[in-house]
Amino acid sequence: MTEYQTLTQQTIKLDETWGAHNYHPLPVVISEAEGSWVTDVEGDRYLDFLSGYSALNFGHRHPALIRAAHDQLDRLTLTSRAFHNDRFGLFCQELAELTGTEMVLTMNTGAEAVESAIKVARKWAYEVKGVPPDQAEIIVASGNFHGRTTTIISFSDDPVAHDNFGPFTPGFVTVPYGDAEALRAAITPNTAAVMMEPIQGEAGVVVPPAGFWAAARAACDENNVLLIADEIQSGLARTGRVFALDHEGVRADLYTLGKALGGGIIPVSAVIGKESVLGVLKPGQHGSTFGGYPVACAVARKVVELLETGEFQKRSTELGAYLHERLNELVGHGVAEVRGRGLWAGVDLDPAGKPGRAVSMALRDNGVLCKETHERTLRMAPPLVITKGEIDQAIEALVKAIG
Repeated sequence: MTEYQTLTQQTIKLDETWGAHNYHPLPVVISEAEGSWVTDVEGDRYLDFLSGYSALNFGHRHPALIRAAHDQLDRLTLTSRAFHNDRFGLFCQELAELTGTEMVLTMNTGAEAVESAIKVARKWAYEVKGVPPDQAEIIVASGNFHGRTTTIISFSDDPVAHDNFGPFTPGFVTVPYGDAEALRAAITPNTAAVMMEPIQGEAGVVVPPAGFWAAARAACDENNVLLIADEIQSGLARTGRVFALDHEGVRADLYTLGKALGGGIIPVSAVIGKESVLGVLKPGQHGSTFGGYPVACAVARKVVELLETGEFQKRSTELGAYLHERLNELVGHGVAEVRGRGLWAGVDLDPAGKPGRAVSMALRDNGVLCKETHERTLRMAPPLVITKGEIDQAIEALVKAIG
């Protein structure tokens, strides 16, 4: 490396030389963070308006979560599930009580949770519903994003995630997102489950039409089909409720959780739901060395405790309304449409203006970190500890960025 390169340039060069190119990050190198703010290696500060794709719902380095991690690190880190530990059962109980569910299957990443839900749904279909061996089908939605494992990308319609990774896993049927009639028509005697995001994140924070989830629930009930809600991005207060599905007055049979469940500190994920469904698993049929390990449980228990107060749901509701009000002021002034719920927004940029990457770069230059999806949409998901003043700063930066 040459002496004239900045620390940012040096670090990015290391990343690009030695790291596989699976992401296309903005050229900023973060070295410190607290609350809603991050600081780069050059000492410049930025308002974080992405929150690790909702993994940082409680902000960077929330003191209660940091204390929980430190306290557990001083006692016990890992046992594997070969033995019991004194944090696992408490975490499962507290998460189930918070969410009104009956059983918890712990994993690590969101993709693992989705894979686990797929396995459980298929096993339930064969052992409980009576679907013939290897014939189970799961209905999914167009525009979905549930992760990047081989099975999951098998039902992705995003060519970037899908193409040249085959052969693909069979057993998935895709219907248009939000189309209740198409969903109902796709159900057959071999349908094990319907698995969808209550609000699609990667697609651009897409909210389905009113009544869709009630219709989906009814179709599942009438045909003995499981309803699986992927709440990995939308859950845990991001939209103003514990689950985004709660806004619809609908309950799923299984939920997948991740991201915010780890408090922005460590990866923690889970499949939660009915005992009659998760109970099909028997010892040795599924597992994870780190699933439910003591540090994960300690941090996630504190996440549950923070959610039990209702403070973060209230902040997301009230500040989310303010964020959407400010964003909607820009419609017709460089913004074509705003979607979302709570502190989560998809901002479609005017087709005649700058593309998403250029606007993301301009936002960075104005002290706000955000990221585009699908070329012309910005996803905004600030930490739930954001203030009105910080939202105003972000809007001012966006006005400059799209101008």
